[in-house]
Order: sequence, then structure tokens, then C-alpha cells
Amino acid sequence: MQRLFTILTLASFLLLSASAFGQSRQIPAPAQSQPIIVHDAMIHPVDAAVIEQGYVIFDEGRIIAIGAMPLPREWRNRENVQRIDARDLHVYPGLIANNTQVGLQEVSAVAVTVDHTERGEFTPEVRAAVAVNPDSELFPVARHNGILIGGVFPRGGLISGHGSIMRFDGWTWEDMAIRSSAGLVINWPRTEPISARWMDQSENEQRRQIAERFQRIEDFFDEAETYLAAREHDESLTIDQRFEGMRAALAGEQPVFFRASTIGQMQSAIAFSQRRGLKPIIVGGHDADRIADWLAELDVPVIIDGLHRLPRNRHDDFDRIYRLPQVLKEAGVRYAIASGAEPAHERFLNHNAATAAAYGLDRDEALRAVTLSAAEILGIDDDYGSLETEKSATLIITTGNPLEITTDTLVAFIDGRQIDLGNRQVAMFEKYREKYRQLGLLEEE
Repeated sequence: MQRLFTILTLASFLLLSASAFGQSRQIPAPAQSQPIIVHDAMIHPVDAAVIEQGYVIFDEGRIIAIGAMPLPREWRNRENVQRIDARDLHVYPGLIANNTQVGLQEVSAVAVTVDHTERGEFTPEVRAAVAVNPDSELFPVARHNGILIGGVFPRGGLISGHGSIMRFDGWTWEDMAIRSSAGLVINWPRTEPISARWMDQSENEQRRQIAERFQRIEDFFDEAETYLAAREHDESLTIDQRFEGMRAALAGEQPVFFRASTIGQMQSAIAFSQRRGLKPIIVGGHDADRIADWLAELDVPVIIDGLHRLPRNRHDDFDRIYRLPQVLKEAGVRYAIASGAEPAHERFLNHNAATAAAYGLDRDEALRAVTLSAAEILGIDDDYGSLETEKSATLIITTGNPLEITTDTLVAFIDGRQIDLGNRQVAMFEKYREKYRQLGLLEEE
């Protein structure tokens, strides 16, 4: 009996410990309470020329003035204003992550902290926002590198559910949600058999399974269209939440995010969209350079799911994926860059953009790929992604270009709310600096 009690106690402790992994101690920021002036900074609007020495003024979460110094006369001596002297510093819009699971997964090896996949192959009624953990320790880590907004997408099955656009700060998922439903996410089946040592299925068996997956998707869309048509004529019919979750996508009111990387996947996903009247967005797109002209002609955007990866094929140039953004830019394809990383490493988003800049992409264009271009593809560019009057005051004050690994983010605002930029890593850094200082092993600065 004593041994059983010990086992149960240990199990309870581990469960509580696992839950605690995702509990940030930081307090979400309150609403902006007075006008804020950031002055004497180098302003980088993204969609306009850089202002060498300028100011940004915002109130109630919105930018109300932006320009070159000196300040407008009415603001020079105004009282009840918070002033931030950003001399020798830079102001950029907050960075925007895409296809991330931050808030849905804390520790991949601990099941109770993983909530990005719903049971079943078809779950279009699911919204990622509802499962987001506002207390995740990974939000502060991402914010510390200037990432303030994200397209949080579910995973799993064939139709995973709806992606959500989230602020990376808030008490509840409702506080954080910019759009709880931003578009349907589909894991598009591969179109070719895999030939590899580890594959234990024959080519014919693989082709049979591929055809079966495509047919299941076709059947599900047919059923959804039949249901919605029937509901139009008879509203007394029993509501099916799964098919209701398809309504906006089938009506062309929301995009469909197709996770697809090979040429066959992208071509078949786009052909499917044309037949069904959908608005496709490709997520992944590792072979998009080989059909870039076609993507541009059809105006299909691509979210490049990470550049820090090995070539897909042995005959590929080692830097092919690094050059992908530049190839898409030259072809006229609308694109954004995502980190393609586990949630704990979402902070490397800007370094992926920096890699594209190191391999031919203009630095300003690389910055746009994680700010305004990302906002345009997610459909939130009216409010986010650049510094303009009447847009959201979602911005960062930095020591340099966010694409540089040596740059620090010093201050951040989301909708005018000043965000705590501390995190667990910073706390550990300060702890051990103090340790070595007390041991006399660290010279005072």
C-alpha cells in the first residue's frame, strides 16, 4: 500500500510539473493609458523610406503621427505624455510569425503540454486560438527577439482546422486573438511514392493509399457542399459543426492554407482549389522555385516554411533553399518567410530572413518578408506589418537591424501596450552573471 501511495504521489507531482512547464510568471500588459512619443530614432516604416531621425506618436493603441524631427508643435510641450528618447536606436514594426505552434506546444516529449492536433482526419470546426495557452513560456522568448504576432496553425489529420492570428501577449486566448479563424488548414497528401530504404511499402501500395486520401478529401468537400446547399433551403436541418467550419472557405471568404512542398503537391492543391472555387495559400513551398512563374500567374501566395534546412534532393545545390525567396521575388510571387522550427525555436524567425538576405535577397525585402508581406498574406495588413498613421502601434525599439544576430530588442509595444521583454533565459543569464560576480570571476563593467 505504501509503495502504491508513493507511485501515485510521484505521478501527481510529474503531472503538475509538466503543467507548470508552460506557466509564464509574466503579467500581461495593460491597455495604453496615455500618448507615447518615441523620438530621435531611426524609423523603418517598411513600406516607405527610412527616416534617419524621426518620431512615432501613438495613443489608444494607434499610430497618430510619424515623421522627421522636430516634433509637431502641438506635441513639443504637451503634458501627460510618455516620452521615450530613442537616440541612436531604431524603430521597426513587430515581426510576424507564420505557421507556428507557439502556445499549442510547450515540451514535445510531455503529452499534456501538446495541443496542436485534434483527433480524427477531418476537423474543420477546430480553431487553433481556443487551445492556445496564454501562459506559455515560449511567448516571452519569441517577444524578446521582436516577434509580436503569429499565425498559429493546427496540425494533424487531413483537414486540421482553422489557423488563428494571435497577439503574443494577453490574459486569455480571447485577449490574444486578432482573428480566431483566419483560414482552413489542409495537410495536402503527397502525390508521389517514396523510394527510400526505410519505406517498407511497395510503390503500388503507396499509390493506392495516395489515391484513397485524395478521394476522402473530395468526398468530404462534396458532403460539405451538399450540407450547406441543403441548409440554404431548410434551416431546420440539424447543424453539423464540421461542415459549418467549411462554410467560409467554400464561399471564398477565407483562404485555405495548403501544406504542400513538392511540385506535385502544389500543382494538385491549386488545381483542386480552382475546381472548388477556393483561395489557396501554399505553406511549405520548398520546390516553389521550379513553378514560380505559374504561381505568379495565378497569384498564389507562398509561406516559405523555413530556410535552415538541408536540400530536399541529393542533386540540389546546397544553397537552393536559401535562394528560394529571391527566386520568388524575381518571378513576382507573393511570399512570406516562416521559421519552420519547433515552437521553442520560433525566436529564429528573423535569422531565417537574414539567411535569405545573405543569399541574394535585398535586406529591406527580407525584413518585409517577416513583417508587411506576412501581414498581407494573413489578411491583417490594414492594421499590422508596417508603421503608418492609423495602423496599430505594434512596434519594437532595437539597437540595430532585427535581421542581425547581434541586435537586441529593448522595448516592444503590441497595440500600444508596453510588453515585458523578460523571459526565463534572461533570468538565468542574470542569475549566473551574479554567481560569477560574487565569486570574483567577473569583472565589473
